[in-house]
Amino acid sequence: MSHPRSDKPRPELLVTRDEARRRIADQVEKARAVPNESVNENDEARRWYEYTEELLRQLFSTDELADEFVGRGQFSFGDDISTGHYLKRLISISDRLDLYREHTPAIKEPAPVSASAIIEHLFSRFHAIVKQLHKRHDDRPTLDVTDEYDVQDLLHALLQLYFDDIRPEEWTPSYAGGSSRMDFLLKNEKVVIEVKKTRNRLGTKELGDQLSVDILRYRKHPDCKCLTCFVYDPEERIPNPRGLEHDLSQPIDSLSVRVYIAQK
Repeated sequence: MSHPRSDKPRPELLVTRDEARRRIADQVEKARAVPNESVNENDEARRWYEYTEELLRQLFSTDELADEFVGRGQFSFGDDISTGHYLKRLISISDRLDLYREHTPAIKEPAPVSASAIIEHLFSRFHAIVKQLHKRHDDRPTLDVTDEYDVQDLLHALLQLYFDDIRPEEWTPSYAGGSSRMDFLLKNEKVVIEVKKTRNRLGTKELGDQLSVDILRYRKHPDCKCLTCFVYDPEERIPNPRGLEHDLSQPIDSLSVRVYIAQK
């Protein structure tokens, strides 16, 4: 005789089947040392009963097996509520453990990392990478980052790890009668990266002036929604890098601006 299919979710094991079997077996063993008396009248029997009920609620994804154990909805006057009676129910549940599948939680896809976060991570590790490049076997030739072009070359290689469409030296719209080439345009992400390296006669004031002009120029570029300015300053020519970052990292119209100064 077939039974109508229930829409109630089937219980699933929240732990491995082996662990559930072991923990239930422990309760079965403990029950044999508990007086076979009413769980309402014997403290030791009541503690075993209450612990076992809570255990079943923690082992399964629904309360169905715990309710079966306590007989919820089945009590009538004169029912047996002894330890031995509940032990039989627990053994029955244990015998059916193979019928319940282990619950497999849905695997959440990791949140995508923003382009800005990736870029800033590269900036934060840039100086460490420069130092590592000098630790070559047998002192073989390496890239010496001595000027702005060296910074661009190394940064371009690092960007290749994360971005597919990197366009170096795109023209910017004219500003104050002139135009220039941007260092990198991440076309898909609509991010422009401008690279600077401090040197003699390029300190805080000169750098601030250059970046201010760049910011005003880039705000007209249709593919630039975020301007990121990377300043490599290994000689620490800028005495207050965080202050300069703060002063220049201000949005202009709809253009987001972030200035990052990397020192030692």
